[in-house]
Amino acid sequence: MTGAAGDVHPDGLDWPGLMRAGIQGLGLKPREFWALTPAELALMLGLDLTGGGGGPMNRVRLAELAARFPDAPEGAAPTG
Repeated sequence: MTGAAGDVHPDGLDWPGLMRAGIQGLGLKPREFWALTPAELALMLGLDLTGGGGGPMNRVRLAELAARFPDAPEGAAPTG
Protein backbone atom coordinates (compact mmCIF):
# COMPACT_ATOMS: atom_id res chain seq x y z
CA MET A 1 0.00 0.00 0.00
CA THR A 2 1.62 3.21 -1.14
CA GLY A 3 -1.00 5.68 0.03
CA ALA A 4 -0.84 7.75 -3.15
CA ALA A 5 -4.12 9.33 -4.22
CA GLY A 6 -6.08 7.07 -6.52
CA ASP A 7 -4.44 3.85 -5.31
CA VAL A 8 -6.75 0.95 -4.62
CA HIS A 9 -5.78 -0.35 -1.23
CA PRO A 10 -5.88 -3.98 -0.09
CA ASP A 11 -9.29 -3.37 1.52
CA GLY A 12 -10.57 -2.51 -1.96
CA LEU A 13 -11.50 1.10 -1.19
CA ASP A 14 -10.00 4.22 -2.73
CA TRP A 15 -10.39 6.45 0.33
CA PRO A 16 -9.00 9.62 -1.27
CA GLY A 17 -11.37 9.17 -4.20
CA LEU A 18 -14.33 8.43 -1.93
CA MET A 19 -13.54 11.47 0.20
CA ARG A 20 -13.40 13.68 -2.92
CA ALA A 21 -16.71 12.26 -4.13
CA GLY A 22 -18.40 12.73 -0.75
CA ILE A 23 -16.93 16.05 0.36
CA GLN A 24 -16.45 17.82 -2.98
CA GLY A 25 -19.03 16.03 -5.11
CA LEU A 26 -21.87 15.68 -2.60
CA GLY A 27 -20.95 18.67 -0.46
CA LEU A 28 -20.74 16.64 2.75
CA LYS A 29 -18.91 18.01 5.76
CA PRO A 30 -16.05 15.74 6.92
CA ARG A 31 -17.97 14.63 10.02
CA GLU A 32 -20.99 13.79 7.84
CA PHE A 33 -18.77 11.80 5.46
CA TRP A 34 -17.19 9.76 8.27
CA ALA A 35 -20.58 9.12 9.91
CA LEU A 36 -21.78 7.30 6.78
CA THR A 37 -21.44 3.58 6.25
CA PRO A 38 -19.89 2.51 2.92
CA ALA A 39 -23.35 1.33 1.84
CA GLU A 40 -24.90 4.73 2.62
CA LEU A 41 -22.16 6.55 0.71
CA ALA A 42 -22.56 4.18 -2.25
CA LEU A 43 -26.31 4.80 -2.26
CA MET A 44 -25.76 8.58 -2.23
CA LEU A 45 -23.28 8.25 -5.09
CA GLY A 46 -25.61 6.00 -7.08
CA LEU A 47 -23.24 3.02 -6.96
CA ASP A 48 -24.30 -0.63 -6.90
CA LEU A 49 -22.29 -2.65 -4.39
CA THR A 50 -24.48 -5.74 -4.62
CA GLY A 51 -22.72 -7.08 -7.70
CA GLY A 52 -26.05 -8.37 -8.96
CA GLY A 53 -27.60 -5.28 -10.44
CA GLY A 54 -29.34 -4.21 -7.25
CA GLY A 55 -32.97 -3.51 -7.84
CA PRO A 56 -35.79 -3.12 -5.38
CA MET A 57 -36.16 -5.37 -2.37
CA ASN A 58 -38.80 -8.04 -2.86
CA ARG A 59 -39.94 -11.09 -0.87
CA VAL A 60 -37.53 -13.44 -2.64
CA ARG A 61 -34.53 -11.17 -2.01
CA LEU A 62 -35.60 -10.65 1.63
CA ALA A 63 -35.84 -14.44 2.12
CA GLU A 64 -32.36 -14.87 0.58
CA LEU A 65 -30.91 -12.24 2.92
CA ALA A 66 -32.68 -13.72 5.97
CA ALA A 67 -31.26 -17.16 5.13
CA ARG A 68 -27.78 -15.75 4.57
CA PHE A 69 -27.77 -13.52 7.67
CA PRO A 70 -30.03 -15.09 10.31
CA ASP A 71 -30.88 -13.16 13.47
CA ALA A 72 -29.79 -16.08 15.65
CA PRO A 73 -27.28 -18.86 15.04
CA GLU A 74 -28.77 -21.99 13.54
CA GLY A 75 -30.00 -24.34 16.25
CA ALA A 76 -30.19 -21.62 18.90
CA ALA A 77 -33.20 -21.68 21.19
CA PRO A 78 -35.75 -18.94 20.34
CA THR A 79 -35.89 -16.06 22.78
CA GLY A 80 -39.04 -14.45 24.12
